Amino acid sequence: MAAPTQAPAVAPRANAHIDPAAQVANAGFVPVQTRSERPRSFDPADFGVPTGREVNWKHTPVAQLKPLFEPAEPNDGVTYAISHEQYLRPALGHGTAPRGEFFLPEDVVSAVAWQGSTDAMHLSIPADEAVAEPIFVHIDGTGGRADAHLVIEALPHSSATVVLRHTGTAQYAQNLEIIVRDGARLTLISVQQWQDDAIHASAHQARVDRDAELTHVVVSFGGGVVRVNPNVELAGAGANGRLYGLSFADSGQHLESQVYLHHKGPHTVGDVLYKGALRGASAHSVWIGDVLIGPDATGTDSYEANRNLVLTEGARADSIPNLEIETGDIVGAGHASATGRFDDEQLFYLQARGITEAEARRLVVLGFLTEIVQRIRIPELQDELLAAIEAELVGVEA
Repeated sequence: MAAPTQAPAVAPRANAHIDPAAQVANAGFVPVQTRSERPRSFDPADFGVPTGREVNWKHTPVAQLKPLFEPAEPNDGVTYAISHEQYLRPALGHGTAPRGEFFLPEDVVSAVAWQGSTDAMHLSIPADEAVAEPIFVHIDGTGGRADAHLVIEALPHSSATVVLRHTGTAQYAQNLEIIVRDGARLTLISVQQWQDDAIHASAHQARVDRDAELTHVVVSFGGGVVRVNPNVELAGAGANGRLYGLSFADSGQHLESQVYLHHKGPHTVGDVLYKGALRGASAHSVWIGDVLIGPDATGTDSYEANRNLVLTEGARADSIPNLEIETGDIVGAGHASATGRFDDEQLFYLQARGITEAEARRLVVLGFLTEIVQRIRIPELQDELLAAIEAELVGVEA
């Protein structure tokens, strides 16, 4: 079995977006600010225990995630059930391809999950096959601690939709490695509907090859602390990546996504849209969006946006978009972020037509979040998510 190796250190680029406060004369330490320059390693010891001052941890309740900084022993916190077992391949140990073909941990939790999951689930869609029905992977927490590494591979010119459903409660460190080979079409939907005491930190890393497409959706409603960080590399010419997110944070919940989209190949297209609503004291959401258009990504067209609707006092949404462009030969690139309360004009318009204030507020929030739900092309899941939003909206006040 081949031993994992640490990624080589990467020297900061001269044109990287670095905090100006760190660019002082004779500085002994310049903090890493850009996602592409973060250290990577399979060894948890190379990261150390987060303090909460690191750029990738400073918005996260580090103390609550502490159970995930050490490997699970025993690894019995969740159970797995798959709807289409014919696509399940033999488990992948360390050093067994395609495990690790693209994945390389960016933080200590991901490295712990790599080391702790001796056998990785491998889901593979055969070449040239179009799978009509969604493939559901049900991950149910049984109250314990677990590490996991899952590999989802769409072979050339295949197409499929895979839905990960997280329920129950657990302390769960999860890696998801996604490989979309030439000409393939894959939709990956990760739904977090944990119980209130669950802790879930997941690193999703995907590579999209030539003329391939990945639609990646993160839906987080349940859980005490849920941190799902997608990292998507559009590696091949003509690759397409659509990254969507939906969250609803209640009192005491922390829901987080740090999104990284790397345009590496030429003529790639990226679309990132995350929307969230928050209600209740200490409800907290974090969205950090990083887009890197590399020097060879000529002809790129990319846009990222995050929108948050704060429904009550005491809720907080952190939203930080970042964009790096290393070539001038692109079609377009942009980013946007907005966080606010109800639109008074929308409320007035609805109330002027005889709709009560409470119903008007419900309709505004539902309309705001439904845009993401509509991009999920599974009718039964759409209905379920809309019902979940309706349940969250019970008792929404000014």
